[in-house]
Amino acid sequence: MNPVTATRSLAKRNSNGLLVLVCLAQYMVILDVSIVNVALPAIRGDLGFSTTGLQWVVNAYTLTFAGFLMLGGRASDLLGRRRVFLGGTALFVLASLTCAVAASQGVLLGARALQGVGAAIISPASLAIITTSFQEGRDRNRALGVWGAMAGLGGSSGVLLGGALTQGVGWPAIFLINVPIGATVLLLGPRLVPEGLAARASKHFDAAGAVLVTGGLTALVYGIVRTDTLTWGSPGVLGPLALGVVLLALFAVVEGKLSPDPLMPLKIFRMPRLRSANLVVILLYSGFFAMWFFLSLYFQGVNHDTALETGLAFLPMTLGIVAASSYAPRFVARFGVHKVITVGMLSAATGLALLQAQPAIQLLVTDVGLPRGMNGRQLADAARVARPDLKILFITGYAENAAIGNSQLERGMHVLTKPFAMDALINRIREVIDLYRPM
Repeated sequence: MNPVTATRSLAKRNSNGLLVLVCLAQYMVILDVSIVNVALPAIRGDLGFSTTGLQWVVNAYTLTFAGFLMLGGRASDLLGRRRVFLGGTALFVLASLTCAVAASQGVLLGARALQGVGAAIISPASLAIITTSFQEGRDRNRALGVWGAMAGLGGSSGVLLGGALTQGVGWPAIFLINVPIGATVLLLGPRLVPEGLAARASKHFDAAGAVLVTGGLTALVYGIVRTDTLTWGSPGVLGPLALGVVLLALFAVVEGKLSPDPLMPLKIFRMPRLRSANLVVILLYSGFFAMWFFLSLYFQGVNHDTALETGLAFLPMTLGIVAASSYAPRFVARFGVHKVITVGMLSAATGLALLQAQPAIQLLVTDVGLPRGMNGRQLADAARVARPDLKILFITGYAENAAIGNSQLERGMHVLTKPFAMDALINRIREVIDLYRPM
């Protein structure tokens, strides 16, 4: 009996259990993209992140996830799908425990990056297990449909679970939830998951390609997020951007000319459907990941909702994704993939446009430029007293200046929408600042 036949024979005997197990692992992977969003204000308060640094709690995970995804797929082919799948799960659980006990920014970001590596191993291995374990046709389509639905379910339910856990237990619980899920996978995996080895002539991992693409993406994102405090023309922005371009160019050279078995053969981009599908995914998740991040801060920082209330605000999206995911395969079979994708993208764009039409943040308050001894939260509170009609958001920065002139106050406050008179607001805030004037 050849390996593929043996794999499918084992999977047939345990098909439902195998599908539940691999989908549970995939759910855990996607869950950790979104579950942190609602907990971000609590993490910032406990570990002292700036708003720029806070983005890296999300970026550290997603960048290593994306960068090492292809390497994880190659490893599952060369080392065995079950071995790699369970190894990635163990790494993910260990990193989650480290995140939960992290007492510093560096430890948390490092553990989040390690989580991303574990996710990059689990996701392609679980997909390979499904495609090799289920017979082509109805069984495989059903399994792939359930596996794909985990992305929507994990992404949308993450904000709800994040709110409940953050408010009820504390932000470390959003990482500890991975432990029982991962333990279940590790306990049942050796019995349910077939080993599976792909027959390949080459044994080349192409680690250089994985490192280059991850480093290039990281440098580009770092350069972009630095524009919150620096201009686009400053060396602190142009340097990382230039480094990212160079690393990605080297990645293209390695994949196109040097690697004997590249992770990403450049010829695949000649396929129109692949280019279109990748563009759709990039556009969709660029909008939704950013929306989850900023809406979580908006609900808690501007509307003063609790973490649980913020999570519940995302419940309609969770239910919508569950419903749409269950019916999507039927719609594709009846109307075709192009029409279904077009309707889905138009629906997503309409939702984001409706969010854009909601009352915007009108005044952004930061610590930058404030007198020593006074923080931006006190400034934001004073601004809310003076102008309760405004939508005001406070984000932390750095408080180092001792001067108390109007220019310093204006540096700490930024009008984001329709302009309004600042004089009365500044006069009221100066009364509060006098309480914090150095003696």
